[in-house]
Amino acid sequence: MARALALASRGAALAHPNPIVGAVLVKNGRVIGEGFHQYDRRDHAEIVALKKAGAAARGATLYVTLEPCCTRGRTGPCTNAVIDAGVKRVVAAMHDPNPAVAGRGLAQLRRAGIAVSAGLGEAEAQRLNEGFAKWIRTGLPFVTLKTALTLDGRIASRKGSTTWITSERSRESVQQLRHQSDALLTGIGTVLIDDPRMTDRTALPRRRRLLRAIVDSHLRIPLKSELVKSAQDDVIVYTIQPHDSRKARALERAGIDVVRVPAWRGVRGRHGRVDLQTVLRDLGNRQTLNLILEAGAELNGAALETGIVDKMILFYAPKIMGTGGLAMAHVSSDWFAKSPMLQNLRVFPCGPDFVLEGYLNDVYGNHRTRRKS
Repeated sequence: MARALALASRGAALAHPNPIVGAVLVKNGRVIGEGFHQYDRRDHAEIVALKKAGAAARGATLYVTLEPCCTRGRTGPCTNAVIDAGVKRVVAAMHDPNPAVAGRGLAQLRRAGIAVSAGLGEAEAQRLNEGFAKWIRTGLPFVTLKTALTLDGRIASRKGSTTWITSERSRESVQQLRHQSDALLTGIGTVLIDDPRMTDRTALPRRRRLLRAIVDSHLRIPLKSELVKSAQDDVIVYTIQPHDSRKARALERAGIDVVRVPAWRGVRGRHGRVDLQTVLRDLGNRQTLNLILEAGAELNGAALETGIVDKMILFYAPKIMGTGGLAMAHVSSDWFAKSPMLQNLRVFPCGPDFVLEGYLNDVYGNHRTRRKS
């Protein structure tokens, strides 16, 4: 299963919008076939492994990171192929979160006389597919808030400035996170201060360009910014300004997708901000499964307050800044009392820094939210 999980991870940015899956066929203690899913090559991981094994698959054990599908889509059901190949045992890491499958695949295999077990390597398999799990159930992307900060919670030496907080090793890890994501979201404040390109710089292959999304209530993004200059139908600006305004038309001529959304009606009279729930729905409609939020204090705070964040990844530099900009701002005074605690915490080193990772929402355990028809 460890090998199957390693294979599955190679499908990051290649399996979209399907789940990330790896499979290994074993017979007499020897691997006879293996593979992972790539959307453009159509075959699911199980089929890749079965084709490599050929007739030797009869009597083998299949280790697969996700329950084999039992539905027909771009390909036929994997369960039928597994049964026809004569596989005697299937070990799945996790059940398929897709309501169209959700245990039915394993049940079909059992009815065919195949020994079935599930749960080996489940936690890692679920981490690989948390974006798919949320999107297939709700139509919304899985949102990861990422930020780099000092031990005293500072993200810049002073408000409105750029400060390198963490090490090169941490910045490389952030690029890996971007590669595993479908879209990157930031606020206009970050654009005005840093003039970023917001690209995936790993040089690893991906099915489609990383979508670059900007929350810009009043269309302040400069026409000469790096984002506008590098746009290739992969930059979206969310605003509350009229779609036919002079600035909106100029941005659209430059290849920017300008999307007008409602203003968020916040607490304490703080109106005039983009409604983030609407932004999330629009990105979900664009088949965004994994969304990474890399922003400043204001958008970070708004995202937390509106409840769109599923996961937080905080890169800590072991330093004290003393003064400067905070990582989250403008959260209402009563938010702390009602805010959920981070769950399933992991802390691990990253070069000289350390990373704190935790979840605000359990996308596998929360069945209350469903995709809207």
